[in-house]
Amino acid sequence: MLRFALLLLLLLPAAGFGQNTAQDSSSQAAVPDQPQASDSPTESAAPQVLGAEAAIAKSDWKTAQANLDTWLATHPADARALFDAGYVADSEDRLDEAARLYRRATEVNPKSLEAHLSLGLLLARQSKFDQARAELVTATTLPPGLGSPELKARAWRALARIDATNDPAKASSDLIAALKISPETPADTLMAANLADASGQYDAAQTAYKRVLADDPKSAGASSGLAHVLVVKKQFAEAEDLLRKGLEAHPDDPAMTAQLAAVLTAEDKPEALPLLEKLHQAQPETAAITRMLADARAEAGDAAGSDALYLELLKGSPDDIDMLLAHGQNLVRLTRYAEAYAVFEKATHLDSANGDAWSGLAFAALRINQPSVTLHALTMRSKYLPEVPSTYYLWATAYDTLNDKEAAATYYHHFLDASGGRFPNQEWRARERLKLLEGKK
Repeated sequence: MLRFALLLLLLLPAAGFGQNTAQDSSSQAAVPDQPQASDSPTESAAPQVLGAEAAIAKSDWKTAQANLDTWLATHPADARALFDAGYVADSEDRLDEAARLYRRATEVNPKSLEAHLSLGLLLARQSKFDQARAELVTATTLPPGLGSPELKARAWRALARIDATNDPAKASSDLIAALKISPETPADTLMAANLADASGQYDAAQTAYKRVLADDPKSAGASSGLAHVLVVKKQFAEAEDLLRKGLEAHPDDPAMTAQLAAVLTAEDKPEALPLLEKLHQAQPETAAITRMLADARAEAGDAAGSDALYLELLKGSPDDIDMLLAHGQNLVRLTRYAEAYAVFEKATHLDSANGDAWSGLAFAALRINQPSVTLHALTMRSKYLPEVPSTYYLWATAYDTLNDKEAAATYYHHFLDASGGRFPNQEWRARERLKLLEGKK
């Protein structure tokens, strides 16, 4: 099923840059090295808080937490101390506690850009994107105080990452807002390329990806993104070359490996199958890779191996039409026609306008000696797909089985007119049947 492989080829790379993620390049919250006093409700920080901040600067989280816990026990409304405590918890991956402390800081001082920004970034790392977006939007409306304007730009960039999947145009506006505050970075250029790619502006995306690669030839994101654009443009050889170079720098990159496997499949190169087998072993739970491997096995003639994978996939998606059709086709290759008949019949019930499902049902029905069902299936198929030599042959054989000589002869002639020597065995049989049906010697 090359069509499905090509579909995956276009979709798989996008998952690498189009996911809802607002995590910044740093693993910690977007704060200065030492928290600023500008958002504190008091004129100056208490000695305990200053001591905690000195410990934070040294990454001495235990000392910082002890000082802050003591202070907050008697001063629970100190926004600066709450923020510092959230920072410490965030740094130690106590994320739920960090979120609670950051939120308390925003409640005590709603104008704290740092607290809203840090809370938004943390919520995004927890995949709570709606809540994260609300905090980041608030951060973009607040003055940075004594903090760097870069903090507000960071909020806009994080918003762009969240908006990228569902609203690329909004994400582009977010990124532009960030660039009005701070200079463009390579990460910005890559994001702009991704957004142009997602919006179908492939020439602009290609230019931006190449700009990133000019500065950083080993950029996995730019290599994967540019390969995606080249695939869209059906420039498979260039995409293959780019991905091979990218994998030299990042040999274990799953996205580029999947892309290369799909490109090789599109080019009908035998290397695709072992590459997919290796990728599947590394990521057995990734459904898209499993489907690609199932497709590749079928193309290689391993119907049983392909079907084993499709059966696993169908457990989770029993009504997926494409997988049902692939399963049915494998059953036909394995000559398990009665089972194939049941699968294709289910597919036609799920999607009565699917011509491929009717084609499969017509063939399987004839194999289990139900020519009337074959004729019905072919009639339904003809509503959605044009006739081809194989369907003419099915019409003829079904009518022949029902002893309708005139109709059978008509369709044998249609088959011979359309086949053009491509199906020698069936053509020989059609001519032999016509001799009998038309009384010729």
